[in-house]
Amino acid sequence: MADENDHGVELWKIKKLIKNLEAARGNGTSMISLIIPPKDQVSRVQKMLADEYGTASNIKSRTNRLSVLGAITSVQQRLKLYTRVPENGLVVYCGTIVTEEGKEKKVNIDFEPFRPINTSLYLCDNKFHTEALSSLLEDDHKFGFIIMDGNGSLFGTLCGNTREVLHKFTVELPKKHGRGGQSAVRFARLRMEKRRNYVRKVAEEAVRLFITDDKVNVAGLILAGSADFKTELGVSDIFDPRLQAKVLKVVDISYGGENGFTQAIELASECLQNVKFIQEKKLIADYFDEISQDTGKYCFGVQDTMKALELGAVEKLIVWENLDITRFELKNSVKDTITVVYLRPDQEQERKHFVDEQRREDVLLPASEDILYVVTYSNGVISVSSRVIPSSRLLVETSTDLEIVGKELLLEWFTGHYKEFGTSLEIITDRSQEGSQFCRGFGGIGGILRYRVDFAAMDYEPGDYDDDDLDGYF
Repeated sequence: MADENDHGVELWKIKKLIKNLEAARGNGTSMISLIIPPKDQVSRVQKMLADEYGTASNIKSRTNRLSVLGAITSVQQRLKLYTRVPENGLVVYCGTIVTEEGKEKKVNIDFEPFRPINTSLYLCDNKFHTEALSSLLEDDHKFGFIIMDGNGSLFGTLCGNTREVLHKFTVELPKKHGRGGQSAVRFARLRMEKRRNYVRKVAEEAVRLFITDDKVNVAGLILAGSADFKTELGVSDIFDPRLQAKVLKVVDISYGGENGFTQAIELASECLQNVKFIQEKKLIADYFDEISQDTGKYCFGVQDTMKALELGAVEKLIVWENLDITRFELKNSVKDTITVVYLRPDQEQERKHFVDEQRREDVLLPASEDILYVVTYSNGVISVSSRVIPSSRLLVETSTDLEIVGKELLLEWFTGHYKEFGTSLEIITDRSQEGSQFCRGFGGIGGILRYRVDFAAMDYEPGDYDDDDLDGYF
């Protein structure tokens, strides 16, 4: 489960990166998009970039030529940090972008994607090309396939558009026949025994390949074949119950081996697309069950959720992927303290959130030695009176502007700190009915707790109920 949560966080980070890269624009064609697939050679890419450097030297526009040459040099320097291409490939984005203020800013990003990227790309343009990264998001779960028939079995996985054959073996099973005379029953018994041994071997291999550290390492299983073996395996007592619970579909195919693997993927495609959707609905349904049963083992809203996190009470932290709340760290230079506030976009425009609460001070103004002269005019007569200015009290209101020392989207902050609170982070969408209800009704943030927490009691402050108020009751 922890690996799945980490995978969901990595997925959200990639989505955010794609969004930022797609919005970036530059002058000329100085923005380089480079994708190197797994098992490619860094030396080959370095040679290609050297050739591109020579070609770019012929660009007529001096400004554009210098920008492109600078970007290519930056990419070459980045590649020197890698002796070989990482297991999942390498993605590099480099160039000079124009910010919203009209200023130029250099961007240099290189990372290994969270799963293999089977694309080779090199482009110079006025924008970054993220189509290959977007394809990684289409299907982010890994599914297991067991293809079995009378000739043998194949075990494979599918993750996005990457499929992998884990293991395969062949088998020779006796066919049905009417020969044997008095031994016909014995032949039939031997035939059934070999079939059972074959099913047992497939079940054992499935455990070896699809269970790691006592946990199933795939999101779902597809059983496929051209005979009844797949059905026998699905209902057999030999088949591990943990894997039986993960079976999504049983499909009939016309072939065995790798051709059958391809056909099984096509037939099960619709079923595979709905897995993440179903898991999300189940998660939010569990959250709503805690509320309907009034167990107290739930929280919603930023303030209560943060209190529960600090207590270590949150088992599952549920956050909407488009949550627009920002976390601010504000410093009071007078008191030398830092406070944290969580604001929506409309609240960020209100100055009161960035000012320390006003303090009312009762100031005593001493009597002055100066004489106050009062001149009055009445009925054509001018009169002058004088008196010493007496002491007085003045109520003065003071406030302190707070300095912003940290600003970050709350969800982005969660992705880097959720493990410190001993919780798992579940990032959801609003595409399902339950997800939409959670976002609209509960603000898009909440959690399932390990134990009941009384948030009303946590708001109590000493002095709210003094003992003096209870004197009349004793």
